[in-house]
Amino acid sequence: MRLARLKTGFFVLAAAVIAGQPGLALAQEPVWRHAVAVLEAPKLPADFKQLPYVNVDAPKTGELRLSEEGTFDSLNPLVDRGNPAVGIGIVFDTLMKQSEDEVSVSYGLLAEALSYPDDMSSVSFRLRPEAKWADGEPVTPEDVIFSFNAAKENSTLFGSYYRHVVAAEKTGEREVTFRFDEKNNKELPAIVGDFPILPKHWWEGKDSAGKPRDISRTTLEPLMGSGPYKIAAVQPGSTIRYERRDDYWGKDLPINIGQNNFRTINYTYFADRDVEFEAFRAGTIDYQQENSSSRWATRYDFAAVKDGRVIREALSNPFRATGIMQAMVPNMRRDQFKDARVREALNYAFDFEDLNKNLAYGGLKRVDSFFWGTDLASSGLPEGRELEILNGLKDKVPASVFTTPFTNPVGGDPQKVRDNFRKAISLFKEAGWELKGNRMVNAKTGQPMVFEILLSSASQERSVLPYVASLKKIGVEATIRTVDSSQYVNRVRSFDYDVIWAVWAQTMNPGNEQANYWGSTSANQPGSRNYAGIADPAIDQLIRLINTAPNRAEQVAAVHALDRVLLANHFVMPLFYSGEAKIAYWNRITHPDKLPEYGIGFPTIWWSKASP
Repeated sequence: MRLARLKTGFFVLAAAVIAGQPGLALAQEPVWRHAVAVLEAPKLPADFKQLPYVNVDAPKTGELRLSEEGTFDSLNPLVDRGNPAVGIGIVFDTLMKQSEDEVSVSYGLLAEALSYPDDMSSVSFRLRPEAKWADGEPVTPEDVIFSFNAAKENSTLFGSYYRHVVAAEKTGEREVTFRFDEKNNKELPAIVGDFPILPKHWWEGKDSAGKPRDISRTTLEPLMGSGPYKIAAVQPGSTIRYERRDDYWGKDLPINIGQNNFRTINYTYFADRDVEFEAFRAGTIDYQQENSSSRWATRYDFAAVKDGRVIREALSNPFRATGIMQAMVPNMRRDQFKDARVREALNYAFDFEDLNKNLAYGGLKRVDSFFWGTDLASSGLPEGRELEILNGLKDKVPASVFTTPFTNPVGGDPQKVRDNFRKAISLFKEAGWELKGNRMVNAKTGQPMVFEILLSSASQERSVLPYVASLKKIGVEATIRTVDSSQYVNRVRSFDYDVIWAVWAQTMNPGNEQANYWGSTSANQPGSRNYAGIADPAIDQLIRLINTAPNRAEQVAAVHALDRVLLANHFVMPLFYSGEAKIAYWNRITHPDKLPEYGIGFPTIWWSKASP
């Protein structure tokens, strides 16, 4: 999968050796491409004029007022430290830019072209000569190399994502080449175009106080970039304002036409989701993406909705090619969660049907796959190539993957709930726990089953409190601790939690990021997204099969097998999702009639209806 979605005229030397005579090195002429695709060929030709879903006549004016829950204390996008400000990506360009109308397809942005050999052992990018930083200096291969090395060294996520990229080298005046330690990984040439490029000369200079800048540290100094916006004002933890750059070098590129239409974009941070919603309702915020089904069903009945000043839409576009796993995640670095039967028992205590009826007004669906909502989700029993793959791992995976399709427990009425409680207690007993009085305790040590559920938002408490009450009925003592976003980020990065609420999003092209999610190498790597602490040889092997799959059919079979093994190990307690982006916005902003197939293009292709 490409993150967000997270190639220099090189010559590959082929040995042309005639037996008994000196070999002559023949250069393989590079094939320069305007786009890169992983699954299907790009739809747009090299001479395309604009993306098909933009309004080329969108006015370039107006202010967009947005909100964010939590806080921020950094503007540096390349380090794991701190809590980066929302929207910071619009300050920086990347080598390539994704199309929201295609799956895993990107077109040149800073790079005018890319090239890679048949074995995909490297990729080269040729930078546009007109690409400039905000101070007028050209974007150079040195900037790209500097940014890549800083990302790998200072971010666990980038380090894992680009772990197969072993070198970044200048191979021409405007060319940079990335070399890989494995071949035939179709995703590698594509994802190297995804990371933000930062100016080497700026970071090697001094700040306004005369102190040397340090790319490895957080900073609240407004950063310089090459992107369409600049940071205009910062109030740490509270607000950040971006202004569109009239001198942006790339404003007339076909990949940018009809985009970046707002003159200014302002973000205001709120500590409480309800206060944030009230700000939107009062008209001081222009746009909301609603994450609460109950609020969507009951709170959008105010006057501005009724008279059409606020528009509501429920859009499936972003989920047409995105698989979701939202779950409660027990930390297996804690002894009480190491046994899969304990983790399975915890799932039997969750009554989704009751929550969906009483709190979400029927607006949610239960997640039952790590690739939920896509064709990559496993189903039924394994067969064909998937079965062959799993048979090769038969002694390393749970036997249930061959005999029992994964299903979540079903509640919703008293009898089903009682049956689920009995099953949970039975699983606990098999794992060495027993009910003594009204407490679940370890039969050998007498240790009670007690844990804390760490949350980042008070809005999540409403869904978790019924679960805590259910756990108490089987003798499990769970408590909720909701902390501010900075503390939450730091605790999650250091795996300092018992259970958290987590979300993983998957594209239709899973790849290198899978090792960061569930690979053994990331299990004890601070900052990784392996929240559960999974370290399993079979899963490692399945990830390798996904990354080296020679064709789509082989990749899909390996992903199905991975999904099935993850589910059979009960690493998480699956929660729910609506499968729609529920958005509401004041009619002073608008979007094209036809949105992209796989996204809503917000705020890039939207515009203001206000007068200039």
